[in-house]
Amino acid sequence: MIKMIATDMDGTFLRDNKAYDVQRFREQLKFMEQQQIRFVAASGNPYRQLARYFEPVLDDFAIDFVADNGARIYQGESMIFDAPISNQQLAKVIDWNANNPASIDNMIILSGLRGTYVSNHATGATLAEVKSFYTPLYQVEKLLEIDDTIFKITFVWPSKQVSPYVASLRAMFSDELHATGSGFGSVDILAQGVNKATGLQVLQRKYNIDHSEIVAFGDNENDLEMLKYVGKGILMPNAYDAMQQEISLKAVTDNNHDGVLATIDSLLENL
Repeated sequence: MIKMIATDMDGTFLRDNKAYDVQRFREQLKFMEQQQIRFVAASGNPYRQLARYFEPVLDDFAIDFVADNGARIYQGESMIFDAPISNQQLAKVIDWNANNPASIDNMIILSGLRGTYVSNHATGATLAEVKSFYTPLYQVEKLLEIDDTIFKITFVWPSKQVSPYVASLRAMFSDELHATGSGFGSVDILAQGVNKATGLQVLQRKYNIDHSEIVAFGDNENDLEMLKYVGKGILMPNAYDAMQQEISLKAVTDNNHDGVLATIDSLLENL
């Protein structure tokens, strides 16, 4: 029995150009609604960005959101759970970054309640890419003087190999924060115990759904807890090699060929 389908977005549900087959997805949502199956977008993206992706269907169908890798949970448009990072923790992480020799060229992104923040020294292609993910985006002089509630700290390194930084952050902050690789040279810092699996648990309690009744799709390290937690965790064929070794069940094709939608079709046909 399937009662919930959850999916990561970048590299999973979305093609590399951030598009998807809206009409095909609309038909699936219609069938899922009839079968009382919930659809959840579970992503490192903030809620506003996720809602923008689903604008073509949100007026007609209910979608829930595990945003900021589980730091904010939305039942439709209503935030029902949040796990902020304290000002003291934020200061510790930024201090760690300032004293890390490898961080000289990285970018810090703070995802907050009212918007997203980067240093006003940030420039170039990375900043342009950040603007495509986060709206509204504010450039500020001092990150520690932002008057907002922060849910996620993201480091973006020019090098895509971020596993040493994840290991260092976990060694330093594992007693109070959670660090995870988020793909594309990014590392996310969240409140302790926060991930996509814990985000799904919030929605499970709302709908009285067992974890064995959930199907989830993902491609990256920040999907790993979710994929291992649900009844059927499905990895994208385009996922990194390290993930291929962790999750055996694969989607029928990659993200650029609508692998999630194609696999959902096969799951729904079996119903």
